[in-house]
Amino acid sequence: MQIANDVVLLSRIQFGMTALYHFLFVPLTLGLSTILGIMETVYFITKRPIWRTMTKYWGLLFGINVAMGVATGVTLEFQFGTNWAYYSHYVGDVFGAPLAIEGLMAFFLEATFVGVFFFAWDRISKGAHLVVTWLMAAGASFSALWILIANGWMQHPEGAHFNFHTMRMELYDFYSVIFNDVAQAKFVHTISAGYVTGSMFVISISAYFLLRKRHIAFAKRSMTVGAAFGLASALCVVVLGDESGYLAGFNQKMKVAAIEGMWETEAAPAALTVIGFPDQANRITKYTLKIPYLLGLIATRSIHEPVYGIVDLVDEARHRIQSGMHAYSALDALQKDPNDKHAEDVLTANEENIGYGFLLKRYTDDVVRATPEQIEEAAWYTVPDVFTLFWTFRLMVACGLYFIALFAVTYYLSLRRRVIRHPWFLKLILFSLPLPWLAAEAGWVVAEYGRQPWVVDGLLPTFMGVSSISAQSVLISLFGFIFFYTVLAVVELYLMVKYIRLGPEALFKPEDFNVQPN
Repeated sequence: MQIANDVVLLSRIQFGMTALYHFLFVPLTLGLSTILGIMETVYFITKRPIWRTMTKYWGLLFGINVAMGVATGVTLEFQFGTNWAYYSHYVGDVFGAPLAIEGLMAFFLEATFVGVFFFAWDRISKGAHLVVTWLMAAGASFSALWILIANGWMQHPEGAHFNFHTMRMELYDFYSVIFNDVAQAKFVHTISAGYVTGSMFVISISAYFLLRKRHIAFAKRSMTVGAAFGLASALCVVVLGDESGYLAGFNQKMKVAAIEGMWETEAAPAALTVIGFPDQANRITKYTLKIPYLLGLIATRSIHEPVYGIVDLVDEARHRIQSGMHAYSALDALQKDPNDKHAEDVLTANEENIGYGFLLKRYTDDVVRATPEQIEEAAWYTVPDVFTLFWTFRLMVACGLYFIALFAVTYYLSLRRRVIRHPWFLKLILFSLPLPWLAAEAGWVVAEYGRQPWVVDGLLPTFMGVSSISAQSVLISLFGFIFFYTVLAVVELYLMVKYIRLGPEALFKPEDFNVQPN
């Protein structure tokens, strides 16, 4: 049992590490690709060479990032077969479809137009190249869409049912998978976060140039574009994040309760905890500072509906586990006699809770005869790490509010042409460069860690999804990934720093900086 637990833990660490590392490149790809489209559109309209230079220079940094993103993203999908074989078997009929579409359509669309973007500047017309740039940006977003459709289904599975003949989840309504409310909300929220990352990258590097009094005209224009786009995107992140929270209040109540450190259900509308210190061992959140009514208004958008606390949700999980035991018993009977009509009826009546029955396999091999103590342990196992979620969520929100203020001030000073007069503010912009990545990683921790103990919410516990491999094998591959990704990180930083220090004037002709119309 200890070795099995190690396999689960190591597999989670490996997938989590590679996913978080890969997501360092995704937001910048999403943001920069769209900013390139904006800059090239201005060049197409004004015909000023400096806008072409801006597009090509930021495009160079974009290309470095895309190459690293591809190298780190491919390994993620392989891990579904190597480390999460039972998960792939159990839900592959559903999960595999959007991943296949992403690979066959979106990825190749993006890759094709990335190549044309870099190598066809002087081979096709300006209008055709502009179309290519926007198609490249659309390909990046399209790729993210299908990945998030797959992930959204893991957060809120619908459009599939359990087939006891094949012992798998099988797809019956692809429309429900594509237009899953959670998936769509995650998509627009993630895309907006990517736009914020790209905008912060542009204004931070522009601030670096202005502090060194290099490429002034280039940096000022880049900063104006980045600040305007970033402000709009940061506002969208807050609004769309609120929508994601609202949907989680219906579909993932335990995640919301853990994020708020709410152990007991409060009278509606519930108060929002601004700060506190969750103590999971004693099931209490200490030293709280609350805003009355706000959580209820945000999470339910009403003054009458309650936001359920962890204790009540554990009680609900306890009843669902008992229902899942009936489903498991019926499933066992159907394995012996597939024509047992009574067992099939019992399974149908309790099918939605069969995943909760699977939770008991962590404590006993005889699920049907689980003791009350084992049921209680399994019920409390549905509570994720409250302290981590509580503070990670607040870190993400704090960054989001900071971005709005930073972009607003930057945009105002850029319009007034006064940003260069405030070196301290330029330094603040430069030092803020890592924050969008910190916020994005925090968001993924909230989304994925908050789903635990489920790999597919309510359907398949994480510990059941792993492959039948040794802990030593996972450990060896984990060290291999750490080494490989460390090398990639060094290469990425070296190339980025090299071309940022060189700047556009070292890479392009002097006439490309002419700010007058041709």
